[in-house]
Amino acid sequence: MTNRNLTQEAETCPVQGLLKLLSGKWKPEIFRLAAKAPLRFSGLLRQIQGSNRQTLSLALRELEETGLLNKIIIKQKPLHIEYHLTEKGRSLVPVFLQLESLL
Repeated sequence: MTNRNLTQEAETCPVQGLLKLLSGKWKPEIFRLAAKAPLRFSGLLRQIQGSNRQTLSLALRELEETGLLNKIIIKQKPLHIEYHLTEKGRSLVPVFLQLESLL
C-alpha cells in the first residue's frame, strides 16, 4: 500500500473527521461551553483564560463554517450576537461527553 492510499484511508475515517472539526485553539472549550448555553463573544473572552479576540474570532468562524455553530444577531438594544449549537453540533454532544469521561 502506498503513502497516498494510506492518506486517503485516513481522511475517510469518521473519527479523524470529528477530531478535525474540534481541533484548534479554543474550539473544544467553545464547543463545551456552547453545549451548556448560548454564547456571547464578550462572555467567552472572560470565561476562557488566555484567549484573545483574534483567536476566538477565528475559532468561532471555523466552527460556523463546519456547521457546528449558528451565529444569531439579536436586534434588541444593545445589539448583540449569540452563538448556538446547530443540530449537527447537538448530535456531537454525547460523543464529546464520552470523550471527556475517558480523561
